[in-house]
Amino acid sequence: MDSPRIAPQRLDYDVIRELVAPGSRILDVGCGDGALMALLEGSHRVRASGIELSQAGVNEAVALGLSVIQGDADTDLDAYPDRSFDYVILSQTLQATRDPKSVLENLLRIGTRCVVSFPNFGFWKVRLKLLLEGQMPNTGLLPDPWWATSNIHFCTIRDFITLCDDMGVEVERAIALNTWGKRIPINAPWWFWNLFGEQAVFLLRR
Repeated sequence: MDSPRIAPQRLDYDVIRELVAPGSRILDVGCGDGALMALLEGSHRVRASGIELSQAGVNEAVALGLSVIQGDADTDLDAYPDRSFDYVILSQTLQATRDPKSVLENLLRIGTRCVVSFPNFGFWKVRLKLLLEGQMPNTGLLPDPWWATSNIHFCTIRDFITLCDDMGVEVERAIALNTWGKRIPINAPWWFWNLFGEQAVFLLRR
C-alpha cells in the first residue's frame, strides 16, 4: 500500500515563523487548509485564529482542530476590533483581494504587526515570459492560466514598497526569496530584489 503523500512546506513559512513571537495571538487571513496555523501552534505555541473564503479550506482546517471561520478578507475584516491580535498574517493572498489597500489598512488596524507575503510579478522569469512569448507567465507561485487564476492584483516588490510608503506604513523587516528559497542579500539594492526575488515577506506596523 502506498504511503500518503505529504505536501511540501511552502518556502515563506519558515520566514513567517521567524517573524512571529512565541505565545502571541495571531489571525491568519486566507488561511487555506490551516497548514501555517498548525505549524505555528506546534512550534511557537501561538493562539491562532483563521478566516478563509473557501468552505473546503475551512473544513480541512477545522478537521485539524483549528479555530477557523468562513469569511472574505475584502468584506469581513471590519468586524474585528482594533489591536485584537499581536500579528495578522496574509500569506500569498494579497494579490487575490479586490481592494488590497483597504485589506492592508484593516490588517494594520487589527494587529499590532502584520506579516504579508506575496509572489513578485517583477521576477526575471515572469519578465522573460512576457518579453519572449507575449503571454501571461506560469510559475510555481503563479500556476494557473490567466483565465482561471484567482489572482487579480499582481504587484512587484517595488510596487509593494511604494504602497507602504504612500500609506505611511513602517517596514520592520523585508525578506526576498529566490526560486529555491534562498534569501536575497539584505544589502542588495531594491532593483536586485525586484529582479531575482520570486516572492517576498514583509513585517509591517503602524
